[in-house]
Amino acid sequence: MSNKLLRIDASARSTESVTRTLADHIVSKLAPAELFVRDLNDPIPQLNEEWINANFTPADERNHAQKSILSLSDRLISEVKNADTLLLAVPIYNFGVPSSLKSWFDHIARAGITFNYTETGPVGTLDGKRAIVAIASGGTEVDGPIDFATPWIRHALGFVGITDVQIVRSDLLMVDAKASQARATYDLNRLVA
Repeated sequence: MSNKLLRIDASARSTESVTRTLADHIVSKLAPAELFVRDLNDPIPQLNEEWINANFTPADERNHAQKSILSLSDRLISEVKNADTLLLAVPIYNFGVPSSLKSWFDHIARAGITFNYTETGPVGTLDGKRAIVAIASGGTEVDGPIDFATPWIRHALGFVGITDVQIVRSDLLMVDAKASQARATYDLNRLVA
């Protein structure tokens, strides 16, 4: 049983979303003791110059406005740190991840907090966590030559130290919905609670 689960819904659809349905099944299977849901339909702003300047100001030198600017980022990082397992429900939009997920990641990838620069390159600090990615597409094969979402997700999670990543896919829905459902069922059955 997963103790604390953070579910991140990235689909622009609130209803009739394949990734949200997959995530519902995963939550049911994992039966977490605690569940927190972050719906990215409640938009997370893109980074801007004020955010960048606040982030690069040493923490003990930030003024009230800079602390306020970084407060959402701090909250998102806290959500990730408090979770044992992350469940990302992600549709593939135009070969990549939704912009809402990119914005979420931009807020949680912070030097000195979720990763550190070392002599051998960046090292994530969020190791020991598990991630499950429920991913769906209309015409893009997961891990196929035009899938830039799944490799990006794995890399981004690994960058902050989360390397235990399992994929539950319902891809190529517009090509063969029955086969897509069969792949999703197979992946769901392989999940360990």
